[in-house]
Amino acid sequence: MATPTLPDTPNPAPTATGPAAPTLPGHRAMWVAICLEFIEFAVFFTIYFSSRWFHPQDFQTGAARLWTLGGVLITLVMVTSGYLLTRMLRAMREGRRVAAQRWLLLALAVGLAYPAIKLAEWHWNRGQGLDAGAGIFVVVYYYLTINHFVHSSWGLLGMAWGWVRLRSGAYYAEDCRGLESLAVYWHATDLVWLMIFSLFYAFA
Repeated sequence: MATPTLPDTPNPAPTATGPAAPTLPGHRAMWVAICLEFIEFAVFFTIYFSSRWFHPQDFQTGAARLWTLGGVLITLVMVTSGYLLTRMLRAMREGRRVAAQRWLLLALAVGLAYPAIKLAEWHWNRGQGLDAGAGIFVVVYYYLTINHFVHSSWGLLGMAWGWVRLRSGAYYAEDCRGLESLAVYWHATDLVWLMIFSLFYAFA
């Protein structure tokens, strides 16, 4: 008697057991905003290099005319507040909400030194006669630094809002994408400042 044959059955699809694909921290919308910010400053830096190409002497002597200490202090403020935001995220992911609130508040307090230093720098510039009529280097300097000031102010407002939301229990260790978005934005703004500092204050 012949043995009946069973129809072939397809092999089951292999089950994925590897690690999950890495995801970007924060919300996608924030990454889109950061990309747009970088495009915006790419245009600004194009203006810088174009102006430097046509006015090399002004840019070679321009850095010595600025308040270098102010630029150094702002750099320290930006980098330090960014570091404090990383500590805030670490505490948040470990479930230490109170510690995360303190780190975020400290990051905001340090970050608020930025507008204070910038206002002092502008006051110093006026005393040195560095206004819109002081040459192309100064004009481009104001063009970039004022725009960066606006973006940094948004970051500081975001820190204040994030702290209020964190205190109200809006974020959890399992989902703190809003705070991640805040930190990523501040780091991006910090990166832009480091470029500005290199091109204006440190270049000679």
